[in-house]
Amino acid sequence: MAVVLWPWSKPMPMDTTPCAVPRAVADVADGYAVACPEEALELRAAGISQPIVLLEGLFEPAELAEVERHDIWFVVQNDAQLAMIAAARPAKPYTVWLKLDSGMHRAGFFPHDYAAAYQRLMATSNVARIVKMTHFARADEPALPCTQAQVETFDAACRGLEGDESIANSAAILCHERTHRQWGRPGIILYGASPLPQGYSQGDGFLPVMRLTTRVFGVRELAAGEAIGYGGTFVTQRPTRVGLIACGYADGYPRLASTGSPVAVNGQRTQVIGRVAMDMMTVDLTDLPSAGLGSEVELWGDTVHVNEVAAEAGTIAYEVLCNVKRAHMQFE
Repeated sequence: MAVVLWPWSKPMPMDTTPCAVPRAVADVADGYAVACPEEALELRAAGISQPIVLLEGLFEPAELAEVERHDIWFVVQNDAQLAMIAAARPAKPYTVWLKLDSGMHRAGFFPHDYAAAYQRLMATSNVARIVKMTHFARADEPALPCTQAQVETFDAACRGLEGDESIANSAAILCHERTHRQWGRPGIILYGASPLPQGYSQGDGFLPVMRLTTRVFGVRELAAGEAIGYGGTFVTQRPTRVGLIACGYADGYPRLASTGSPVAVNGQRTQVIGRVAMDMMTVDLTDLPSAGLGSEVELWGDTVHVNEVAAEAGTIAYEVLCNVKRAHMQFE
C-alpha cells in the first residue's frame, strides 16, 4: 500500500522554516495530500517532487493552469469540477482522484452516479489516470459496522472500474485491514497520536513528534481557601505552591482544559489549576519542591500525551494540534 504520508520514528532536526516537516519525511513519503492549491505550490517551491493531491479539488477553472504546470493531482467530487475538466485544453492529461460518497454524505458522487462520472472523465481525453477514493465517517469507532458497510458500498460502486484505490484514513489503517488499498491517507497518526478511543491497543506505541513547552516565570505560596484566576474556579484545599507559566489559549492551548489538565514540570507530572487565560496559566507545584523559576513545563509531548489534554478539553487531538501557532512548534 502506498502512503500519502506515514509516521516516522527517527529524530527530526529542529527546523522552523516553511515546509520543514514535508522535507523531513521526503525520503519515506510516497506523496502528499493538501487542502488547497496554495499549499501544493508551497510544497513544490520547497523542492518537494513527489505526487501532491488536492483533497478538496479545484474551486475555479483558473486553477487548472497551475495544477498542470506543477503536475499536481486533484480530487473530483461533483459535477461542476467534472465540467471544468471537460472544458479544459491541457497540454498533458491530468491525474484525478474520483471521490465516492459511500455514506459520509459530505462530498463525492453517489454510488448510482459513480460509474457514469468515471466514464465521463475518461471520455474527455483530458484524464490519464483515475484513483478511486472515499472517506470514512466512523472508522475511529471500530466496534460499529459503519466502516464495513462503506467498504462494501465502495467496492460495489467501483466494480469493473480500473485504477488505484484510496480509502483508508488513520483509524482504518489501524483497525480495518480490508481498507488497505494502493494509497493510504494517514493523518493524526503522523503526529504520534491515536485516533482511537482508550482501550484499543492498535493505537499504542506511537511516538509523539510534537512537544509544546514553556517555562515557569512566577511562583507564589497561597494558603488554603484561596481562589485562583478568572472566575475563581479553583480554590486551594491546602497550602499551595503555584507556578505561573507562559502559555494560554492564544498560543493554542485549549481554554476548556483548565483545572485538572495534566502538565509535566521538569519531567514530573502535575496539573493545571484555575482557568486557562490568553497568555498564561497556573500549575500546581506543591509536590514539586525542586521546581521553580525557569523550570521547563511540557504541555504535551513525551510525558503528557496530547490525547490526554484533548480529553480534558472535551475535544480531539486533531483540533489541539492544529491550534498551535507555528512559532511555538518543536518537532522531534
